Amino acid sequence: MNETNARQQQGQIIAQSDGSVRRINELTYSVISQSGNSNYEVHSTEIGWVCSRPDHKFRGVKCKHVWATEISFALRKAVEIRRIEAILNIQSCIYCKSVRIVKDGLRHNKRGDIQKFNCKDCSKYFTINIGFEKMKHNPQGITTAMQLYFSGESLRNTATSLKLIGMDVTHQTVYNWIEKYTNLMQKYLEKITPNVGDAWRRDELFLKVKGNLKYLYALMDDDTRFWIAQEVLDTKNTADINPLFKKGKEIAGKRPNTLISDGARNILDAFKGEFFTISNPRTKHIRHVRWQGDHNNNKMERLKGEVRDREKVMRSLKITTTPILPGYQLFHNYIRPHMALKGKTPAEICGIKIEGENKWKTIIENASKNHH
Repeated sequence: MNETNARQQQGQIIAQSDGSVRRINELTYSVISQSGNSNYEVHSTEIGWVCSRPDHKFRGVKCKHVWATEISFALRKAVEIRRIEAILNIQSCIYCKSVRIVKDGLRHNKRGDIQKFNCKDCSKYFTINIGFEKMKHNPQGITTAMQLYFSGESLRNTATSLKLIGMDVTHQTVYNWIEKYTNLMQKYLEKITPNVGDAWRRDELFLKVKGNLKYLYALMDDDTRFWIAQEVLDTKNTADINPLFKKGKEIAGKRPNTLISDGARNILDAFKGEFFTISNPRTKHIRHVRWQGDHNNNKMERLKGEVRDREKVMRSLKITTTPILPGYQLFHNYIRPHMALKGKTPAEICGIKIEGENKWKTIIENASKNHH
């Protein structure tokens, strides 16, 4: 075995060792030596990966730490895409998957007739109008309302726009749709683990809830811009944000290798409570957020700007448990394409692909199907 192959095999062993390759930021990884006694930084440059180890710097050879980084990076990019497909037709029972289904009459409403089905195996009744059963208006109109609202229109402007396509609804009806379907989609999507990166950002912005000042704490993945978790709390520097970090771990299925945040007392307490461990690899807390350089806060500021633009139209939220903020988080992650992600959604970068032209409808159908 030649020297290059030996280093490649050693790199493979390091890459497969849990926690040995840690992502610091988009351009830098930290690699633990095979002995476990030291760490080396591997940087992405115009000429490829460069390791801080002298063997690589002075001899110019591709060391095992570079191999480990390349292998780990490739494995992360090769994660299988999980596809959430639109439900186009019914060939089996949506509950037990049996093909022993029969048509069982029509349901009539002012929007047309909807075929009813009955399963001979589980004896359950269902229609092809999954997720929109007993609704007076069709799925296209309801999802159009949600798209208009989360794209920036007010509730009243959304209701006015719907009249142009023959839907006479009030702004309260639009809000009711948002509440109903945000709760349904949120419960479904929280069960799907996004493949987020290892560096997370935490920040907060103030907003008004019924005229009172509150703070929206947000946790976002630095690499994919996936909005992981949120909490609305009363204060800025004394609120308990342990639940925010705990929820982030539950949704991501892991803790981050790096947390980028300020050094407020409540942040440090929550960090120690949820992310700190005495065993390696430990989560690193970068407390100083700069406007320039590797740890600038531009990505989080962009997210805060999105929420602020949405809040201007709302003027003020009515209750702390409003569905508007979770709804916008869902819109940000799964519906809205991002220019910085080359027209993809954060969910797509995290390996979750929503199929179909109407992503709202696809998510609602699958959420309703899995809810029963």
